[in-house]
Amino acid sequence: MSIVAAQSFKRLILPIAVLLGVIVGLGLLVTKVLAGDWPFTAEDALNRELAGDRTDSWNAVTLFFSTVASTPVIIGVTALTALILRLVLHRWREALFLCAAVTAQALVFFFATLIIDRSRPDVPKMDKSPPTSSFPSGHTSAAVALYAGLALVLALLARRTWVKALAWTLLLVPIAVALSRMYRGMHHPSDVAASFVNGAVCVAVMARSVLDRTVGWGRERAAALTG
Repeated sequence: MSIVAAQSFKRLILPIAVLLGVIVGLGLLVTKVLAGDWPFTAEDALNRELAGDRTDSWNAVTLFFSTVASTPVIIGVTALTALILRLVLHRWREALFLCAAVTAQALVFFFATLIIDRSRPDVPKMDKSPPTSSFPSGHTSAAVALYAGLALVLALLARRTWVKALAWTLLLVPIAVALSRMYRGMHHPSDVAASFVNGAVCVAVMARSVLDRTVGWGRERAAALTG
């Protein structure tokens, strides 16, 4: 096995595979093992309460944040942001990190929904239901990977404290997305909670593998081992 392949397996493939196992395990606990226990028994009541408190104003706000995390927008914003980072910084590291984090969470989400079969909340739904399981929330995990990943990149690049603080306000976006998806009747609270785990771990794994400049790949790694 080549050095690059070994590094890829150790730092990328294995951690994401373990994450998939964890998400699937959580899904089985929620839908099979603990479905009749608190706090999961309280989720339906919360879903109904959110649906009962809908207003025109909040409908518009939640539609905006739900759209911000939709697949076309996530792909477009990721591609555009990666291009800007590449052109401004004259290197690939940050752009590849962002694309890898978003892609990894999407893979975990996709395979998890093939295994976990959970119906969406039994309330009037404000959006079209995709043919995937309610667990986990793809909108939420994508928002975490993209906007938390971008916050990390900007915070690392910023030199002024107030700019770093401003960058971290992007973390409010996935929170707003999660609340919006529940408000609109598309997900249970445990769906979005698992999605935060998915997105956050993907960001951490890719930051450790791609953003960390001490990690050597290819010839750099070979030189370190033979030097």
